[in-house]
Amino acid sequence: MPSTPLQGRDLLVHDWVAQRFSKQRFEITPASADASFRRYFRLGLEDGSSRILMDAPPDKEDCRPFIQVAKLLEKAAIAAPRVLDQDLEQGFLLLTDLGRIGYLEALKADLSLADTLMRPVLDVLVRWQLASAPATLPPYDGALLRRELALFPEWFIGRHLGFELGNEEKTMLERSFNYLINSALNQPKVFVHRDFMPRNLMVVESEQTLTPAVIDFQDAVYGPITYDVVSLFRDAFISWEEEQELDWVVRYWEKARAAGLPVRVDFGDFWREYELMGLQRHLKVLGIFCRLKYRDGKDKYSEDLPRFMRYAKKTASRYLPLKPLLNLLDRLDGQTEQIAYRR
Repeated sequence: MPSTPLQGRDLLVHDWVAQRFSKQRFEITPASADASFRRYFRLGLEDGSSRILMDAPPDKEDCRPFIQVAKLLEKAAIAAPRVLDQDLEQGFLLLTDLGRIGYLEALKADLSLADTLMRPVLDVLVRWQLASAPATLPPYDGALLRRELALFPEWFIGRHLGFELGNEEKTMLERSFNYLINSALNQPKVFVHRDFMPRNLMVVESEQTLTPAVIDFQDAVYGPITYDVVSLFRDAFISWEEEQELDWVVRYWEKARAAGLPVRVDFGDFWREYELMGLQRHLKVLGIFCRLKYRDGKDKYSEDLPRFMRYAKKTASRYLPLKPLLNLLDRLDGQTEQIAYRR
């Protein structure tokens, strides 16, 4: 039992669990939290088993997409949390417990395991994409891509840097956004997890062989085939040498082609779309991390802003239509360094 009186959602969580497991003792401990309003608790039960409880306040989060994608992952034979019980009115899902070993923690603990850990993920990704079907998940369309990119000038440039763009810069930025959006929309379409990265992968403890499990999949959509690939290898929390990145991307491309996925026949074409898709994502994340800091009071994500600026500048430097964007990014990077110095 808790040592201090519970209030609000914490009390609701406790009472809900007590009702579901009225015939045995239980212990509720925090499991994890993410960038949304969702929280996760681990339920340790008297019989030695455990469950995960997702707490998703219904006025802020919708559990139904999670349930839908969990079913798609199960149908595709991909390890992922299974929904054991649900209460949509109160915003609770009871899930299977995949254990405590996350990919990000495992990689940071021992980078020599990187290849051993990452190669099986390629097979999981191919299996996920092979399960794709149109009109099953929301489309990753031009409107959504544009809304995401709009977070960059609003939250990173305007709110974080306090920088006001001139008319020519606004026009240039819109032209660059159109370039990235057109590239994304012209790609073959598959299921897209939308945050397919080590932080959202688990090592299943109960398996004798290494089995990557997928979590945090409720925002999945139907969209560009390179999106999850670049999310995996140009990650929010860990960066790879380009030689290693290229090796993994080539391996994915070869597996995808062998499986009949609609990747480009020429790897150079695939790599270009991969990089441009990554730039769209990185500009979006620069905005999202700043929004998390200033709107939601979650400061920790802003520590990785320099990583995403490096990603963005590296890609913009390689493509002639993006050279004006690179010039702006260089200016903004200077502003970022000044802010860091003042703090």
